[in-house]
Amino acid sequence: MTSAKLHCWINGQRVRAQGSRSGEVHDPASGEVIRHVPLANPADIDAAVAAARAALPAWRDTTPLRRARILTRFRELMEQHRDELARLASEEHGKTLADAAGSVQRGIEVIEFASGVPHLLKGEKAEDVGRGVDCHSLLQPVGVCAGITPFNFPVMVPLWMFPVAIACGNTFVLKPSEKVPSASLRMAELFQEAGLPDGVLNVVPGDREAVDALLCHPDVGAVSFVGSTPVARYIYETGARHGKRVQALGGAKNHAVVMPDADMAFTADALVGAAYGSAGERCMAVSTVVAVGEAGDRLLPLLKERAAQIKVGRGDAADVDMGPVISAAHRDRIVSLIDSGVAQGAELVLDGRGISVAGCGNGFFVGPTLFDRVTPQMDVYKEEIFGPVLIVLRADSFDDAVKLVNANPYGNGTAIFTGSGHWARRFENEIEVGMVGVNVPIPVPMAFFSFGGWKASLFGDLHMHGMEGVFFYTRSKVVTSRWPAPAERTGSTLAMPTLG
Repeated sequence: MTSAKLHCWINGQRVRAQGSRSGEVHDPASGEVIRHVPLANPADIDAAVAAARAALPAWRDTTPLRRARILTRFRELMEQHRDELARLASEEHGKTLADAAGSVQRGIEVIEFASGVPHLLKGEKAEDVGRGVDCHSLLQPVGVCAGITPFNFPVMVPLWMFPVAIACGNTFVLKPSEKVPSASLRMAELFQEAGLPDGVLNVVPGDREAVDALLCHPDVGAVSFVGSTPVARYIYETGARHGKRVQALGGAKNHAVVMPDADMAFTADALVGAAYGSAGERCMAVSTVVAVGEAGDRLLPLLKERAAQIKVGRGDAADVDMGPVISAAHRDRIVSLIDSGVAQGAELVLDGRGISVAGCGNGFFVGPTLFDRVTPQMDVYKEEIFGPVLIVLRADSFDDAVKLVNANPYGNGTAIFTGSGHWARRFENEIEVGMVGVNVPIPVPMAFFSFGGWKASLFGDLHMHGMEGVFFYTRSKVVTSRWPAPAERTGSTLAMPTLG
């Protein structure tokens, strides 16, 4: 099989990388190499940043209304090419077409939000803060911004970043995961077709060498990142050390607390979808259930029954519920963690190791796996598995469950399943996690709210998209003005000025 060679997208055109290094893009269902991707070096990053910097003055001075019109056309093109983008995401990541299409739609919703930028960028004004003195605020672009995105959402996560940044008047350099680069390159072409000027959006696939070049580049003002916690910490510390504004979203261990009064059939359906969708490769996947009291004994048979019925296969095949994981190395890591769970005494209810998929002998598959009686000391609890493994812990009471969740170093997403408003209200107030669902297993906020966690799931102060995204990609400026009449002009004073 002959694999295609990809490119960089710099200053509105396809560009060959200046370095000689390249990577392989696999079809995770077959294990075959389907594309070769250039791995950008510092010279490629310099070229992309230079293009973004050159395009910045004109784009910054483009009125927000005109920017919004281009974003609206981009949204229309994204909708027209939704199936194409979903196929690219499925082909390179392995997720099912239905799952990929849903993630494309959630990304498009961020473009819709960003299209309201004329309203989003309105500042505040207060007249007569002092006698004849007015005060108003401005939101102005940061400059050249960069985004570093993960493999699990080739369309959605880049769209959390560059539409908001560009709507705010910035220019952008996107470094997508070298495992799934094609969708980002295609979106850059569509944005140009929508009327985006050359150089405003640049795409440079690469690995750590490209990341380090962006983090150290003096002309990059802000960096957004989504990925694992160790890398997020590195991105934040390195970027901040070089004077950049950084938002770095890290890993997760998302818990769902199930109370005895929950609708168990509804809860089991929700948890199976949240745990095994996209083969568990979601930062908002529910990987951990905390069953309170008698809930565990009632819930486990339902989870096992539903998980055992999941059909595993190629993501683009009909009637498939779950595809492969991203790589052979990641598959092997997941299997090793399942092995450790067995060795450390967890009860293996459903075993996904050694699964065979017809026609996909070299694919990177792990079947749905379910553990019961897990304890916080076990590796399957302490590690972010990022695969189709659901673990169940037992808690005696609501208070014990909340204490368990709050003690975890991650704080990305969580959920409670209950029929009681009392427990739900206490949970949403007491839980130390950034995104909370009540009878909603994957509480991913809509685009007009912000996405982000707490604790080791976020490094930086501001979350993505929503108004926090706008604030991240802008700098505030406050103007205090007075226009005194000649008769009101007085001599100077060295005292601290007061305006009241």
